[in-house]
Amino acid sequence: MSIPSFLPGVPAEAVLAALTRAPGSELASGKFDSPESSAALAVNAFGWFLDRPRSLPPLPGVPMGLPQTVAVEAELRFPWSGGRHPWLDALVTTATTLVGIEAKRYEPFRPAKASSFSEAFDSRDWGPGMARFTALRLALTEGRQSYRCLDAVQLVKHAHALRTQGVKRNLGAVLVYLHAVPATWANGKPVLPEAIARHEAEIADFARAVKGDDVTFVALRWADLLADWARVPALSAHAAAVSARFGPL
Repeated sequence: MSIPSFLPGVPAEAVLAALTRAPGSELASGKFDSPESSAALAVNAFGWFLDRPRSLPPLPGVPMGLPQTVAVEAELRFPWSGGRHPWLDALVTTATTLVGIEAKRYEPFRPAKASSFSEAFDSRDWGPGMARFTALRLALTEGRQSYRCLDAVQLVKHAHALRTQGVKRNLGAVLVYLHAVPATWANGKPVLPEAIARHEAEIADFARAVKGDDVTFVALRWADLLADWARVPALSAHAAAVSARFGPL
């Protein structure tokens, strides 16, 4: 297994430790070295803030306050012990809010993987504050709703885990869907414009479906995030390095 190179300022040992703990075998499988790796993009972008969390500005459009801690490849547990629990690409904690970040790059434009909810979800009363997420979960389970590009099942699971941990820590919860709008694949082949349009439409539909619940859903484009960082003098070099390494997002 080769040791990946990280962008300047990213604490390599801490990021490697996080990647090793997380499921998915990103390093051992070689997926991390792929020019299309979403994990490599996320840990390089947010790993820079691991030992300087207060340098991370509030994410555009996200109600959160000033960061106190930043983690990458972070596990958020459901209110039960067994089974699988969600891992988010980044987790930001402020005095008031727990912000979970699910980062995507090319995944929405690849064939979808089958996913489902465990029976444990039905055994819990998630309360009126999660009624919209619950209704969407049931619609997905029963086949009354489906998405082709957006991994809605994963996002609903993340929301429930964020709600669980937010209540436990007496914090509000925000789920950020950080996504790219790539014109081409890494090999230069165009990404189908209709797939990009469908992805954007599905994001908007999901946002409407869950608006008003206790977990706030915010869709954010990578390009907009990096543009925001580029306007901060202390972050402009890091934003430029991310763009140089990973290309247009």
